[in-house]
Amino acid sequence: MAKEKTLEDLFHDTLKDIYFAERQILRALPKMARAAQSPELKKGFEKHREETEAQVERLQQVFELIGKRAQGKTCEAIQGIIAEGEEIMEEFKGTAALDAGLISAAQAVEHYEIARYGTLKTWAATLGLKDAVGLLDQTLREETATDKTLSQLATTAANQKAKAA
Repeated sequence: MAKEKTLEDLFHDTLKDIYFAERQILRALPKMARAAQSPELKKGFEKHREETEAQVERLQQVFELIGKRAQGKTCEAIQGIIAEGEEIMEEFKGTAALDAGLISAAQAVEHYEIARYGTLKTWAATLGLKDAVGLLDQTLREETATDKTLSQLATTAANQKAKAA
C-alpha cells in the first residue's frame, strides 16, 4: 500500500522543483544579458544573476532546515519558459522589439517564481518552519521587486522603442 503523502512531502517536492528552476535560470541570465540591447536591461539581468546565486544558497539552507539534501527535480514549466525566451532571442535578434520580448520572457520566469515562493512560504508557515519562512520571504520580495523593475523598463523604454520601429 502506498504511503499517504503529506504537506511535508509536497513542500519538499516543490522545493526541489524551484531549486532546479533557479539553477536553470542561473544559466539563462547571462545569455539574456548578452542579448539585451539597452544597458539598463543588461545591468538588470546581471544584477538578478547575483540575486539568484543568493537565492540558490537560501534554498540550500531550507533543505538543511528540513534535513534533506539539496537536489533538484526537473521542472518542465521553467524549461518551457526558458525555451520561449531563447526563441524570442533568436527570432527578434537585432530588432527594436528584442528588449520588449526579453522583458516579457523574464517576467514569465518571475511570475512562476513568485507563485512558487508564495506557496512555499505559506506551506512553511503551516508546517511551523519559521526560519524557512524568513528565507523564502526574502526571495519572494526580491522576485517581486525584479518583476516591478522589469515592468518599469518595459513601460518607460522597451515597449515604446518596439512600437516606434
